[in-house]
Amino acid sequence: MDVFQRFEAVVADQVAALVAEGTIPAEAAGAAIVLEPPRDASHGDLATNAALALAKPARMNPRELATLIGLKLARHPEIATAEVAGPGFINLTLEEGVWRSELARILSEGPDYGRGEAAIETLPVNVEYVSANPTGPMHMGHCRGAVVGDALASLLAFAGHQVTREYYVNDAGGQVDVLARSAHLRYREALGEAIEIPEGLYPGDYLQPVGKALAAEFGDRYAAAPESEWLVPFRARAVAAMMEMIRGDLALLGIHHDIFSSEAALLASGAPQRAEAELRARDLIYDGVLPPPKGETPDDWEPVELPLFRSTAYGDDIDRPIRKSNGQWTYFGNDMAYHAEKARRSSALVNIWGADHAGTVKRIEAAVEALTHGEKRLDVKLVQMVRLFRGGEPVKMSKRAGNFVTLADVVREVGRDVVRFMMLTKRPEAMLDFDFAHVVEQSRENPVFYVHYAHARISSVLRKASELALPVPELSRLDADELGLAKLAAQWPRLVRQAAAAREPHRIAFYLADLAGGFHSLWNRGNDDPAFRLLREDDPQLTAARLELARAVAQVIRTALSVMGVTAAEELR
Repeated sequence: MDVFQRFEAVVADQVAALVAEGTIPAEAAGAAIVLEPPRDASHGDLATNAALALAKPARMNPRELATLIGLKLARHPEIATAEVAGPGFINLTLEEGVWRSELARILSEGPDYGRGEAAIETLPVNVEYVSANPTGPMHMGHCRGAVVGDALASLLAFAGHQVTREYYVNDAGGQVDVLARSAHLRYREALGEAIEIPEGLYPGDYLQPVGKALAAEFGDRYAAAPESEWLVPFRARAVAAMMEMIRGDLALLGIHHDIFSSEAALLASGAPQRAEAELRARDLIYDGVLPPPKGETPDDWEPVELPLFRSTAYGDDIDRPIRKSNGQWTYFGNDMAYHAEKARRSSALVNIWGADHAGTVKRIEAAVEALTHGEKRLDVKLVQMVRLFRGGEPVKMSKRAGNFVTLADVVREVGRDVVRFMMLTKRPEAMLDFDFAHVVEQSRENPVFYVHYAHARISSVLRKASELALPVPELSRLDADELGLAKLAAQWPRLVRQAAAAREPHRIAFYLADLAGGFHSLWNRGNDDPAFRLLREDDPQLTAARLELARAVAQVIRTALSVMGVTAAEELR
């Protein structure tokens, strides 16, 4: 157990002691108790809401109860002080030896420090992300969701979950028919025909290799053939080529999925029919008529009876059709069946979607709740757009790609680590600006550089120190500021648990900025006063202690970056 887990248990033990003494009723002990770092470090190392959480069921004044709990906590050998604050918080200051022991633990466990163990609550989780239509290469509109999803999958795995990374291939429907027609046009071009790309087809020259491959395979067999003869084979080959391209683009970001699920295969398997039959049997699908559209009703609107899912029973605004009037499945009908299939394979589902899908979240949540009888959890994380700039000016669209800036071009220009880190520097629901000039500049304002620089500085010092004969570190030589950095490093396991539970990998980037900032502050203190430098030739024992702290900080930085899918810099050029 890390520091926070240990002292959560200590607080729980003292509450249990009050119950055993008859001071508070047994039912009060079930209240949710939180232990966290106080916002102001001068208030201590840990703060707990135990008295506030227990006061109502215990039928006691919170401050009076806090005083009772605090008196018991103050007797613990590893707690220096326990002080009541505000309406009933208890601030704890731990003995310094606790933090010195945690530093040693960081170094002992290395990259496993903070790693969670598989338990009942760490059930199999399916993370579906990217799932871009297979109609072209990845562009920066896909990039952020790809990184957020991949980092979340890594975070959940590090926290102890069994994780499946999944990509849903939308290889059925109108968009892949358009792809096939676009590929046929490029196929005719490869055969020597002069072509013009009409409105509505995909114009990107990334389809030229597909056209050449089709020409090599089929010759001129389908050059003048009716669409009914070539649409299916051209669609299959074009989708396969696009998915190969997409996999290559994602590999540039270090992203690899475990499963690629096909929408066409889903339809062929009869999954939508099975989902409909199950829900009809429970009267959750019925044949009915949707209300007219809100606002002005179109002249051609007619009430049509459709099979409707009772999503209003699960908090949605209206019931949702699963089939169109022509009998074909709606997008929702397919998605409902797909999520039913995923739920059979996993205990919890996470979808990473673009913000433009916000309107469909509630109906999918309703479907999962209905199909799993409320036993499976679905989290949908919406990711906002990325706006590209170069030196403050908006980046023009790429002519080579057709109408967008490709992910591959961006990764090749600034590097995988920069792209991945930057995608996590804001909450995903907030718009993110990506400026090519800013993300590579070496300044404190650039979070990528700031964190890498901290690790590179430590690596440089450790290389120099490798030539020194140093004594066994005596961590009691570390002063209050240095122990403050140790306390920050010791928050990593707690950060992992909380970020995984909230499904928020961006918290790692925020934490790393704080940890790097803490190290840089100590470094700058040494620049101002040589007595505070990491390497002290006149004091080998103090040097050894400070290097242990530096090693621990570097280890946490490396581990946190690896969860983000970013490589720690050993040196900066």
